[in-house]
Amino acid sequence: MSFLAGLRERAARTNPRIGFPEATETRTAGAIRRLAEEGAVRPVVVESVANLDPGLQECGVEVLDPYAPGRRGEVADLLPEISSGGPVDTLRFAVAQMHRGRLNGVVAGARSATADVLRAGLRIVGTAEGIRTVSSSFYRVPPGGSSDDVLTFTDAAVVPAPTPEQLAEIAQAACRARRLIVGDEPRVAFLSYSTLGSADGDSVRAVRDAVREFREREPDVICDGELQVDAALVPEVATIKAPGSSLAGRANVLVFPNLDAGNIGYKLVPRLAGSHALGPVLQGLAGPLNDLSRGASTEDIVHMAYITALMTEAPREL
Repeated sequence: MSFLAGLRERAARTNPRIGFPEATETRTAGAIRRLAEEGAVRPVVVESVANLDPGLQECGVEVLDPYAPGRRGEVADLLPEISSGGPVDTLRFAVAQMHRGRLNGVVAGARSATADVLRAGLRIVGTAEGIRTVSSSFYRVPPGGSSDDVLTFTDAAVVPAPTPEQLAEIAQAACRARRLIVGDEPRVAFLSYSTLGSADGDSVRAVRDAVREFREREPDVICDGELQVDAALVPEVATIKAPGSSLAGRANVLVFPNLDAGNIGYKLVPRLAGSHALGPVLQGLAGPLNDLSRGASTEDIVHMAYITALMTEAPREL
């Protein structure tokens, strides 16, 4: 079974309640309908009933109406501004309900900017234990590819110029997320324009420092760096450029040195190789809140709901 085909089956094992605070957005509404039909997760609409398309309610989806009597009071301590009686920010309301345990996860971003999704998560649920840097991963899935073929690209959406310590935290969070989402053991490559001393410079030295920090944090995880991307992914190249590397050209987590490289890389590969890119999956928050590209399709939103469902299986340390 391909990785994408298996997402629904694996998500169904937990059958969590996933909140959608952008249900009036057309693609999101379509994804909610599909999720309700498939039954692997329980989509919960977070919106005023008065604003919803009647067809969405007719498919039996649960609605968590922030304007229902007493509903604001459930999260007033987390969102004191809602006590004023004004309009409710459905994104923050959904995240607050997740923090209260009434939702298992939240998916947003088809209409909201990534910065707004991040602010809601940081303000309400905070960061996971041992993590100070919230970051993201994208999962590159080739057509029909199995879990063995999935690559993690991190960070490609959040941290512009990470310090070595932040790079190590980003890699650590990516490993935690990959174990849940893909279900295998991470093999981490810290990328650079240099391979194990073939060149030097400030950015190369920063990657080397990140590798040392990561090894202290995760001594049992296979990792190497600094590596050029071909030495990280192609065994024949690794034999020449990085003989003796523990990765041996079989990395499945690629840690990019900065946001420019990560964002360009994750967007370029699908264009050239025809693979599917899932994400951004948010890492480092103390709860499964995930962002969407504002260009996401209905299918992308469905996949993100399944990924969020898989992340609910863990303690709140994503």
